[in-house]
Amino acid sequence: MIHTFIGNLGQLSIIIAFVSALVAAFAFYKSVVGDDLQKEGWLSYAQWAFYIHAVAVVSVVVCLYYIVYNHYFEYHYAWSHSSRQLPVYYMISCFWEGQEGSFLLWIFWNVVLGIVILRTNNLWKGPVMTIFSLVQGFLASMILGVVIFNVKIGSTPFILLRDAMLDAPVFQMNPDFVPEDGTGLNALLQNYWMVIHPPTLFLGFATTLVPFAYCVAGLWTGKVREWIKPALPWALFSAMVLGVGILMGAYWAYETLNFGGYWNWDPVENAVYVPWLVLVASYHTMITYRKSNTALKTSVILVVATFILILYSTFLTRSGILGESSVHSFTDLGLSGQLLIYLLAFTLLSVILMVRRWKQIPVSQKEVSTYSREFWIFIGATTLCLMGFQVLVATSFPVYNSVLSGLGIESNIALPADQVTYYTKFQLWFAVVLAVLSGTGQFFWWRKMDPNKLKDILMGPILITLVVSGLVMWITEVTHFPYIVVLVTAIYSVVANGKILWELKKESWHLSGGSIAHIGIAMMLIGIMYSSGYSKVVSLNKSGLLISREVDDEFNLQNVILFLNEPRQMDKYSLVYEGRTVEAEGVPGYVPVEVLSPTNDPYYWIAAEDVVHKGNVVKSEGDTLEISPENIYFKIRYEQGNGKNFTLYPRIQVNASMGQVASPDIKRAVAKDLYTHLSYAPYMTEEETREWTHTDSVNIKIGDRFYINDFVAQLNDVRRVYQVKGLELGDEDIAVMASITVAADQQEHLLEPIFLIRDQRAARIPDVINDLGVRVAFSKINPATDSFDFDIYTTQKDFVILKAIEKPYINILWSGTLLLVIGYVIAIRRRYREFVLSRNKGLE
Repeated sequence: MIHTFIGNLGQLSIIIAFVSALVAAFAFYKSVVGDDLQKEGWLSYAQWAFYIHAVAVVSVVVCLYYIVYNHYFEYHYAWSHSSRQLPVYYMISCFWEGQEGSFLLWIFWNVVLGIVILRTNNLWKGPVMTIFSLVQGFLASMILGVVIFNVKIGSTPFILLRDAMLDAPVFQMNPDFVPEDGTGLNALLQNYWMVIHPPTLFLGFATTLVPFAYCVAGLWTGKVREWIKPALPWALFSAMVLGVGILMGAYWAYETLNFGGYWNWDPVENAVYVPWLVLVASYHTMITYRKSNTALKTSVILVVATFILILYSTFLTRSGILGESSVHSFTDLGLSGQLLIYLLAFTLLSVILMVRRWKQIPVSQKEVSTYSREFWIFIGATTLCLMGFQVLVATSFPVYNSVLSGLGIESNIALPADQVTYYTKFQLWFAVVLAVLSGTGQFFWWRKMDPNKLKDILMGPILITLVVSGLVMWITEVTHFPYIVVLVTAIYSVVANGKILWELKKESWHLSGGSIAHIGIAMMLIGIMYSSGYSKVVSLNKSGLLISREVDDEFNLQNVILFLNEPRQMDKYSLVYEGRTVEAEGVPGYVPVEVLSPTNDPYYWIAAEDVVHKGNVVKSEGDTLEISPENIYFKIRYEQGNGKNFTLYPRIQVNASMGQVASPDIKRAVAKDLYTHLSYAPYMTEEETREWTHTDSVNIKIGDRFYINDFVAQLNDVRRVYQVKGLELGDEDIAVMASITVAADQQEHLLEPIFLIRDQRAARIPDVINDLGVRVAFSKINPATDSFDFDIYTTQKDFVILKAIEKPYINILWSGTLLLVIGYVIAIRRRYREFVLSRNKGLE
């Protein structure tokens, strides 16, 4: 059955959202430029139109989630991004995994912000909401999914699978065919951070519209000064949310991907990082204008640039122009033309308004002194913009190629081969400058300065910095010159801002937001410097043997092979690989694969024996367990001489689109993280099944000794059994079990192969010792000679190739992010209170 009603309702809601956004934009526009007698009427009409738009957007959200939640796989979006096995919280992630869903999430946040503005700022409703509604119209067009005059506008999430795959034979034979299951959510995204990271990031995207809308509204209405005050709290809020979204993505990458870090300078990462830098620069210049009536033109440029860069990043990630240069980019759904129009329209609108009002924007006639706060903030803003520009230039190489190709000029400018080194060598020195500015500039902010005062004030922090830096460098053995500079300047920023904080405690804590945020940034720099610059590979291959001739020397040097249940020394740890495990629904921890038996459904396995966790039976033999077969966790036991042992479970995922993808497991400590991931594990796909080789056949009697793969074995007993695990015996069935001990690795292993007679036919049930890579089958009973025949098979013993990295002092980075957020919250609270007070006085 095809559930067309919910899809039709969702599509109708999209159309209503699109039309009502345009109606609201026009009505808000008329409330600004119309006749005075009609302005109130237009404003009321516009608000109703926007509320109808809001209801329509919520309806679209509900319809799409309803389709995903109820597994309506007749819809392309549900089939492409979800499956029946997904828990509810990951179904939420399905909602925004695709282009259409992520656009819808962006539209939803804009609705929320628009309603907040309507309810909190009566004076700016008309002009600001005109911009808001216009943006909503553009965004809604991205999910419209209609064809007008053979031109496709948008891509709807409510298209049926049969309409999206017109040429598929199954739909030509049966148009009403509905798949039993969907393709599922990319397993890499099945992570709790992916439930909260995208909404946070898109809220950050949405919030950049607010200061932009205030700025454009101010230019449009001639209020070229007044827009700063209501826009400033929003700029701070936007920087906080967007920054937190970026950091969430970094933490997801750290604990999910296997490149050994949290930031890889991927083009999509860069596309979000650049507007955040410009946004930070913009609110600093806005604060400068609030204090001294300078830098208003700079503020206008930076606020506009922030929003335009958000649109540009959207174009980069969704137009398909990045191709395979980014693992995060979306495939092109034919929206590149619309995205380009969206980008150019608002760029052109902004430029026209800025040119029109440029001469009306006041400029301070006072000469800026190098001992003024305005000078230092301007230098800081310039540095932030240069940081962004350096990243933007290289990230845009694919755009240059595309533009030149469109002009008939062949261009193959490639992204840097080693992106981490390329970007870091520039960003490091920009960060050093920012650390110095964030420490020194604070003194100019709170005091009037001259050369003598500056010398007296800086002497204390500089001396403390040198002493602390010397001790830290000596203790942590920092010797590389660029890292010494980063460390010293970051510590200086902490000390200088700490001095300001100490002095501010006498006045009021609500003035401390900037200093706390600067300390957070400085701590992040220290954490990044140690965790990236002094990360240490501890999985060094000291055996003298190559892991493989098919890989490079670095791989052979920095990885170790662990064979199943064989201890291996690695640095100060003794490692033991103890086998493969899976996660099972309703079972704590991990379940060893060897205690499970597969069924025809790969998501449901049977417990071949009791599943025990911490001494308690959590699943009994014969119970059915629901697992995620694409995720295999490898149990690695770390033993230390001091008795502080622990176990890690690095994961390998068989990803349909990305092949074998490794995710780390991390042992966290105060001073360092031990980051462990697998570089390779065999037998992960159907094509790579374990092959058994028949190596020998033996005829022996009870008590005889023989060799199995060079291990000494002995046949101890042969007896009839009446129960066989996993098999129901009939009255006429005969099962005979042999008991064979194998001596290996200073311990005895037991084999119990079975010879079965059923329906006058002989069958063999072999037994396996995975630790030794051997399998023995009971092939024949010889009554005349009281002897028995056994077939011996061997295989490559199970193993993994492991890499482990120590990440020193990474917790300084995470602690710094927390302080950064605290600083933002305090600053936002302060600026919002100032805005409310001025509004209540009728000044805004």
